Amino acid sequence: MKPLNIVVGITGGIAAYKAVGVVRALVLAGHDVHVLPTEGALRFVGRPTLEAISRNPVHTELYEGVAEVRHVAIGQAADLIVIAPATANSIAKLAAGLADDLLGNTVLASEAPLVIAPAMHTEMWRHPATQANIETLRARGVTIVGPAIGQLTGADSGPGRMEEPDAIVEAALARAGDVAAGTYGTGAPAQDLSGRRVVVSAGGTREPLDPVRFLGNRSSGKQGIAIASAARQRGADVTLIAANLEVAEPDGCDIRRVSTALELRDAVVDAAHGADVVIMAAAVADYRPASVSAGKIKKDRSDAGLTLELVRNPDILAELGHAPHGSTVLVGFAAETEADEGRLLELGRAKLDAKGADLLVVNRVGWHEGFATDENAVVIIGTGGEIVARAHGSKLSVAHAILDVVVADATTAAKAATTTKEHENT
Repeated sequence: MKPLNIVVGITGGIAAYKAVGVVRALVLAGHDVHVLPTEGALRFVGRPTLEAISRNPVHTELYEGVAEVRHVAIGQAADLIVIAPATANSIAKLAAGLADDLLGNTVLASEAPLVIAPAMHTEMWRHPATQANIETLRARGVTIVGPAIGQLTGADSGPGRMEEPDAIVEAALARAGDVAAGTYGTGAPAQDLSGRRVVVSAGGTREPLDPVRFLGNRSSGKQGIAIASAARQRGADVTLIAANLEVAEPDGCDIRRVSTALELRDAVVDAAHGADVVIMAAAVADYRPASVSAGKIKKDRSDAGLTLELVRNPDILAELGHAPHGSTVLVGFAAETEADEGRLLELGRAKLDAKGADLLVVNRVGWHEGFATDENAVVIIGTGGEIVARAHGSKLSVAHAILDVVVADATTAAKAATTTKEHENT
């Protein structure tokens, strides 16, 4: 990559000290870095430090450099803008298009790709206003990196920790490279799934015991809905197999509603014919009652309890995975309660091998994580068992991270298929 003119904005949060690592990494990579801290940021990191690390003067005042129209010129000259940390306040200002300081003016005056790394307390990150602002920025093509889940200030811990500098730099330079290559527009999400048909299952199945009761799970469908929405944003023709969703269905999808595992199986198998990508994000019951009572099951007066006979449901992912599926990219999910990271990955690799999927998204679930939450943390495993990506943050940001891997996998498969065909024709 040729040297870039990069603006690094730093806003006033405790994570500002980590921005020094971002600046340093970009400078060492050979780029010309200009730091624009807010007044709040300078309460955490001093100007001399930022000037020494960036090797450029640090500007903060909106009304300095008037003769050179600095508040516009910096943004016009930028190839890439990175804001780390991006506080809840700065994110709100970006979403509203406010420009009351030099950093805000620079963003509005620039057509360069914008990458932000949110950092704030968990409650602030989860607040509906912050989530709405994040989705507004993402819809404009802003790349959101993180936040991570971990230790915050004081005794607090949870989602809201700024991503590590290396991860921010990697994402930012990848975004700049995509723009330079013409594969990612500066004003909207990449249309890298345009012309592709994507099938997504979402929600949780319900297996009836009688007309009143069922066996179910805690999946709300949020992650599957996020994947369907992200795929639509990226130009895909999306078929959504919706199983008892607890969230609003996205616009623009071919929606097929199901309830039981058998209904979901039939819908997915039908929709998968000719699909470019199939993503099995729904939580599917492994078992169903052997028989369903036509009337409500009454309480036994003898107080002897109730015994249910269960039979196995078909393994939909394995059925798809072990059947010839050509160039279709098949993505499975593995929700596990295992606390140990190593053991969690072992379970994921074993499942990937058993199911025959191309990619497996592994996430830890429990009483307070995974299901029915607004955030997720996942590890994506490839066919060789290697970790191909990690993602954490809002479920929409995780959805885009998953689709990034899917697009890369599909591109690799298409190149391999072309090479094979060329060899056959020689």
